[in-house]
Amino acid sequence: MEIEKLRAHLEEYGQGHLLEHYDRVPDAEKKAFVDELWSLDLPRIKRVYELSTRGLGGSGEKDKTLEPIPDSARDSVASASEEQRNTWRNAGLQAVSDNKVAVLLLAGGQGTRLNVPYPKGMYSVGLPSDKTLYQIQAERILKVQSLAEEHTGKSCTVPWYIMTSEHTQTSTEEFFSSHNHFGMNKDNIILFEQNQFPCLTPEGKIILASCGKIAKAPDGNGGLYKALGERGILKDMEKRGIESIHVYGVDNILVKVADPVFIGFCQLKQARCGAKVVKKVLPTEKVGVICRMDGKFKVVEYSEISLELAQKRDKTGDLVYNAGNICNHYFTLNFLKDVVSNHENELTPHIAKKKIPYVDSNGKCVKPDKENGIKLEKFVFDVFEFSKQFAVLEVIRDEEFSPLKNAPGASKDTPEMARDALCNLHYQYIITSGGKFKDDNEETLPDIPRQTGIDKTKNGSVGMPTVRCEISPLLSYAGEGISKQVKDKVFYASKTLHLQSGEEEKQIANGNNDKGSPVREPNTKKLKAEDN
Repeated sequence: MEIEKLRAHLEEYGQGHLLEHYDRVPDAEKKAFVDELWSLDLPRIKRVYELSTRGLGGSGEKDKTLEPIPDSARDSVASASEEQRNTWRNAGLQAVSDNKVAVLLLAGGQGTRLNVPYPKGMYSVGLPSDKTLYQIQAERILKVQSLAEEHTGKSCTVPWYIMTSEHTQTSTEEFFSSHNHFGMNKDNIILFEQNQFPCLTPEGKIILASCGKIAKAPDGNGGLYKALGERGILKDMEKRGIESIHVYGVDNILVKVADPVFIGFCQLKQARCGAKVVKKVLPTEKVGVICRMDGKFKVVEYSEISLELAQKRDKTGDLVYNAGNICNHYFTLNFLKDVVSNHENELTPHIAKKKIPYVDSNGKCVKPDKENGIKLEKFVFDVFEFSKQFAVLEVIRDEEFSPLKNAPGASKDTPEMARDALCNLHYQYIITSGGKFKDDNEETLPDIPRQTGIDKTKNGSVGMPTVRCEISPLLSYAGEGISKQVKDKVFYASKTLHLQSGEEEKQIANGNNDKGSPVREPNTKKLKAEDN
């Protein structure tokens, strides 16, 4: 009787096929399968599918309504005066000191493209320290807290919210626990799962992964907004007094976590929503750009803009549509609350065509050799259109963006390239602070021009090989505070250099800190004497 009631419910929404193989489901698994089917929000699934297929027309249609970001909403770190950058930075440090800033990490993806069976955050790119992405980011948070304390004299906390997925939650929890939460107070690291969404055929039918289980996939990093409400994250932020949230993706090794410059910039712009961008140089570069469409802020994918518009340049020679999106965003808590309460259902899902294992008419599991279904994903930037108070900060690519996406040996976004990007940046920090590098012939090596970037064909910076040097985040957040260790000193490019905080050096000397292991949070307050 219950099965017939369920069958009628499914057929009402065109999903009656889900019970086609019910008789083949082992008796011990039938109840769980029935419970799973009853738990499906079929009206929502239908609505999301219909939204995804509604479409927005081709690139020609988009071109008619596209316009670049207005100058009033945009600024640049490179062109701003030192006084302006310090104003932004001080405002951000004040907000951190007042315990009003949180960071939110998007870490739901697995390391599939890296060819590893664990989350990206657990990956080490081969730095001298052997630190993982998670540890680097945790230590940057600790350093921001230390800098804010130095700025105002008040101790403070930046809570770290980490959105995982069904596939990464447990391994991430265990990883943090086994590494003593990388020196942070475990109560200030809050993990929560994003939701799953059924995989569908192109016609909107839910796919069965087995006779008694439906195929599901994470609902994209834009699933953040539904999870924020359902997991109680917004309430936790409100309870802590958080007002500003820095949201970023786990795979950018250069990310400035809780960046006080970015936070201060957005606050002084009175923005409810903000984004960091890097300047797009080539019209054909495969990166989405932030612009306005129909008067609303949007990220438009490179494939959605005509080549004619993508090639358009302004009087200075820059591309008109050059604000490359790097998944680095700012939101106020009030904005997020508004999105979750009033706009989450309006987000248009994006279709990703995939090869999805399915059950054939004989109840056999089939692994297709071509795309047979779709996964519907929402993107974190889909909410830009709901903000009228929007701000964009252009940052220097070599200083803030080097994504880790592909396995070693690939043509781009590899561990080697991420490692070299960080080493090149730290090389610049050392040169700027008065240090010098020489080769084995005693020839002084040059500075690396910021605009040069990474030459993917040479495994390093244009004109010279990458020097293996690293500065611990616990010593310096963005190149500050290292003069004592490097000014008027000579380092040799053939030797690996790892600059550490006094506390790290002390623990290593005492045999208490192996490569890649953390320094505890209470000790970071002792770093001030060594760092300045």
